[in-house]
Amino acid sequence: MTATKKEIITKLRQDLLGWEGFRPVPPEERQSFGLGAIESAFPNQTFPTGALHEFISTRPEFTAAIGGFIAGIMQTLLEKGGVCVWVSYTRRIYPPALKRFGVNPDRIIFIDVAREKDVLWATEEALKCGGIAAVICETRLLSFMESRRLQLAIEQSQVTGFILRKDVKHLNTTACTARWTVRPLRSQLRPGMPGVGYPRWQVDLLKVKNGSPGSWNVEWKNKQFVPVIEQPQTEKAKRYA
Repeated sequence: MTATKKEIITKLRQDLLGWEGFRPVPPEERQSFGLGAIESAFPNQTFPTGALHEFISTRPEFTAAIGGFIAGIMQTLLEKGGVCVWVSYTRRIYPPALKRFGVNPDRIIFIDVAREKDVLWATEEALKCGGIAAVICETRLLSFMESRRLQLAIEQSQVTGFILRKDVKHLNTTACTARWTVRPLRSQLRPGMPGVGYPRWQVDLLKVKNGSPGSWNVEWKNKQFVPVIEQPQTEKAKRYA
């Protein structure tokens, strides 16, 4: 293959990523989210900011695990300033718990709406505000058309969006850049310390545009993600599978 053909293919790949919501980020502006091997699953081995991420939850304990995982990502998103907006109609997050993940609750604007149908409207309006670092939306239903409207708002503002879909019964096609699920794993007790250890999760990247889906076990320790190597399969973890 000649150099000219290689250049054309490289240019086409870059254009495709841009059309699908992946904004090229210069090396000096790239942020590391400390996700290790998970980040290598994305195009350019970079966690997609200015994109829409969909998290699937089928149980309340999965919702709690997803909230913690997103909070860990928000810690990095907030390093450059700004605030996050959290929209819900039945909020399950406990704001003081965000401190465990390096996020001060006063950096989060919580919008609790009375009707579920207003959640996506408030989310779309928040995503249009370029000064916001991220928007998190808790909802049950998300159609392709609704997700497309959110993605179009993101393409203009470059705000990172997280859709936490609770109590999902059936999966449908959406325009989201990535689809995730996060499940809790049994933590390892610290020597000489009673109770529970550091939060551990099984993180599944179900699909990602132009990326490589996969599954990883991670732990939140010392305000950063740490890979769990050779995680033993316990009876409790089996129940979560």
